[in-house]
Amino acid sequence: MNQLDVYSDVICPWCYIGKQHMQAALRQLETEGLRFQVGWRPFQLNPDMPPGGAARDEYRLAKFGSLDRSRQLDAQVAEAARTAGIEIRHDLMTRTPNTMDAHRLIRWAGEQGRQDALVDRVFEAYLVEGKDVGDRGVLADLAAEAGLDGQEAHAYLATDSGRAEVAAEDEAVRRAGISGVPTFVLDRHVLFSGAVPPDVFAEALAKAQKVIAGRAA
Repeated sequence: MNQLDVYSDVICPWCYIGKQHMQAALRQLETEGLRFQVGWRPFQLNPDMPPGGAARDEYRLAKFGSLDRSRQLDAQVAEAARTAGIEIRHDLMTRTPNTMDAHRLIRWAGEQGRQDALVDRVFEAYLVEGKDVGDRGVLADLAAEAGLDGQEAHAYLATDSGRAEVAAEDEAVRRAGISGVPTFVLDRHVLFSGAVPPDVFAEALAKAQKVIAGRAA
């Protein structure tokens, strides 16, 4: 089974939209007999964010120079999300969190076989419910809701486990030229970046799988 890795950040709305499109594409390809193992890989949009995060309005003002401009971009994202069946609630987001702990937890969830479920829940918690996914207590609760042991998740987050590995992988993919997310990688071959429509996604993935299989033969 081919490995499809997704480099993403949990506060990225385009990554959540891209996940929805990817899942639709994978369902389509499964009817054609093609199956893929999906893995979620770390990319921090704000690697220098303070551990406690920042007030979202202050962060967006500094980034875009205008809250009006920020809200215009938010509206465009929200409209794109609706086409994917997601109701993003920017009005509920009060903080832009540091996402290191979320990435650490996602890495740990992969070892427990519940990575995709956790990724879904964290996306939803931040982008739809406005929860602070930089808070370890919130993350532990989300882990429990995703079918993991919440107490074990809390204990894991209280350590530094996985921090060095997440930081190293984040840095490595930047050196490799990945600068935006979501980015989709099939068997270590970069396919594309962005939340492309499901039919385009399915066509590109099927073609790439065929090329890779041909090279292996």
